[in-house]
Amino acid sequence: MSELHFYNSYTRQKEKFEPLTPGYAGLYVCGPTVSGESHLGHARPYITFDVVQRYLKHLGYKVRYVRNITDAGHFEEEGREAIDKVGEKAKLEKLEPMEMVHKYTSLFHYGMRLFNNDEPSIEPTATGHIIEQITMIETIIDKGYAYEVNGSVYFDVKKYAEKYPYGKLSGRILDDLLETTRELDGQDEKRNKVDFALWKKAPAEHIQHWNSPWGEGFPGWHIECSAMSSKYLGETFDIHGGGMDLLFPHHESEIAQSTIVHGHPPVRYWMHNNMITINGKKMGKSYNNVIKLSELFSGNHPILEQPYHPMVVRFYILQTHYRSTLDFSNEALQASEKAFRRLWEAYEILQKITHPGNADAANAELDKQVTNWCNEFEEFMNDDFNTAKVIANMFELAPVINGIKGGQVAANAISAGTFELLKRTFKTYLEEILGMQPLAAQQSGSKLDSVLSLLIEIRKDAKKRKDFATSDQIRNKLAEAGVMLKDEKDGSVSYTIE
Repeated sequence: MSELHFYNSYTRQKEKFEPLTPGYAGLYVCGPTVSGESHLGHARPYITFDVVQRYLKHLGYKVRYVRNITDAGHFEEEGREAIDKVGEKAKLEKLEPMEMVHKYTSLFHYGMRLFNNDEPSIEPTATGHIIEQITMIETIIDKGYAYEVNGSVYFDVKKYAEKYPYGKLSGRILDDLLETTRELDGQDEKRNKVDFALWKKAPAEHIQHWNSPWGEGFPGWHIECSAMSSKYLGETFDIHGGGMDLLFPHHESEIAQSTIVHGHPPVRYWMHNNMITINGKKMGKSYNNVIKLSELFSGNHPILEQPYHPMVVRFYILQTHYRSTLDFSNEALQASEKAFRRLWEAYEILQKITHPGNADAANAELDKQVTNWCNEFEEFMNDDFNTAKVIANMFELAPVINGIKGGQVAANAISAGTFELLKRTFKTYLEEILGMQPLAAQQSGSKLDSVLSLLIEIRKDAKKRKDFATSDQIRNKLAEAGVMLKDEKDGSVSYTIE
């Protein structure tokens, strides 16, 4: 059995996974800022690290998976004016901040359920850990690496860099940062342009603010993750994950803060997934190509030619290695949908076939090839979670399965042991590790089909949560409107319109 190795962004090499405590794995992933609806860019990291925690569990580890919710502050200073995302959006929507936070947190959770992502072990919020953040800031000040100016507190990056390797994770060089970081309004109170805020004084119009030793204010973006990760995973923990866009300044700042507070780096292995581009362009408001998850599932966006099922999106993401760039296009998604349907059909055939038990007719060469393909699943996952190669092997096995059904290959052309290995491996990796589920009945022709498909997904999700009142209400209301749902034996749902 091969051992798990994966790429450590901090050391820039693949390393053998050796957890701090044998048999246990601690994983922290930066969660969303709930100042708006989750979009396609959120799909990749959360699907990626869902598979990571699933595979760690498959290997026998007891996993504590912590994924936070940023529901306060998140003002940014890297290349733009400092803004409070949560507060500003709450004003625009004319909602209380926590009212808005609840709205978008619920939408985020809904999207994650449709992707069949497991819930994290703990999902702490920034607003629920203000005391822990203030305590960390006080420690950093006491140790001489932060300073207070006019009610705000800043981390002294230049002083930190005299002793510690600031910029090692992101590859940034401090001298270059000092030259290239532009001056922003209201930041002349900092000693150096690269210093980042641990706490910001709240102006009079600021909605969210808390009392602190430095006056009324709110925490910086970076300190929240340092506080919550150390509280639930310890001063040192195994894996910290997130998108590559968080390498700098967020994760670099986390390392600096935690190193000063605890006296050592906080994380043993850093993992980062690459970005999603859309038709070769970075996602951004200026390109009008930010696709919300609800738009992705309904097809209601100018870029989209049709709605895309959450399982198609999940499959598409896992077809590419997590550290490779992934370019989103209608053509690519449609190809993935066809490919996934073919693969799932082969899987359903495999589940129904039984081996006749006659090993005399086994083809030794085919038997060996099928065994090798199955055994490689673990080998590929142990080599930096290579889901793309696992899926490629599934497509190698699909013709063998289809051949059995079509009569070109007899079921006993492979031995009974290999046949059971094939069934067991396919189920374990496709459903339990990759987290795939069958597609609900979905046609892409009309807006009505899109709406019905979305309602079917909501109903399936309600049933999964044992919310049978909501499930029955959806079925009954659709029946009143002449839409009859039928729950198929394989878990899919079909419908007819009378």
